[in-house]
Amino acid sequence: MSPLSPAVRDSSTMLRRNLLHARRYPSLTLNILLTPIVMLLLFVYVFGEVMSAGIGGGGADRSEYLTYLVPGILMMTIGATPAGTAVSVSMDMTEGIIDRFRTMAIHRGSVLIGHVIGSVLQAVISVVLVGVVAVAIGFRSTHATALEWLAAFGLLALVAVAFTWIAVGMGLASPNAEAASNNALPLIILPFLSSAFVPVDAMPGWFQPIATYQPFTPAIETLRGLLLGSEIGDNWWITIVWCLGLAALGYGWSTALFHRDPK
Repeated sequence: MSPLSPAVRDSSTMLRRNLLHARRYPSLTLNILLTPIVMLLLFVYVFGEVMSAGIGGGGADRSEYLTYLVPGILMMTIGATPAGTAVSVSMDMTEGIIDRFRTMAIHRGSVLIGHVIGSVLQAVISVVLVGVVAVAIGFRSTHATALEWLAAFGLLALVAVAFTWIAVGMGLASPNAEAASNNALPLIILPFLSSAFVPVDAMPGWFQPIATYQPFTPAIETLRGLLLGSEIGDNWWITIVWCLGLAALGYGWSTALFHRDPK
């Protein structure tokens, strides 16, 4: 048997465990799945006409704002999912199950890998549900080719992996589930400070650097370019650098916290 086989086997077991936990705590799972949909409907049907008039400087057009909004909401969905991962990891650390895993003949990294893969799967499911709702209320991506759709899906998965590893580190560093939820709050807030809802150049001058120099804005603009045919520019490689950097940081932080001797 190759050395990789136990790691794959144990990681798949931990993945099944985390998926069963998601079924056992449906309120947390439903909150992750439904919040982006509620945000989409709220901004389209309550604020849509006002926002579109402000962005375009002309007549109100809710359908035009829907087209602009959907890529941002999809990326916001990715940002919201890891918060649940931070809580789940913190619960594992404080309830004693990790101490039991340490005494068992399992691959040490499989516990964290199971959390990461489970969170990414939840993010993908959430994105699909949001996408279905967006199409149902009128969103269309007529400019995207099959290759661009594939690239968009890969982009969303890459962002999900990067922020999930950061969330795992937050969960490991938190003394309890409540603290983990609070520590993961920036992952939910950052999309609101990006170009998800309005263009950066429509923001106050002092606020534009905050929106520009953060990971969600280039990721959203790249996704818009892939789905809507707008200009991507340098956003694609900036997004990749952000994701690889955050994934490496989160992985190193998480493994260091997980492998240190328990107090």
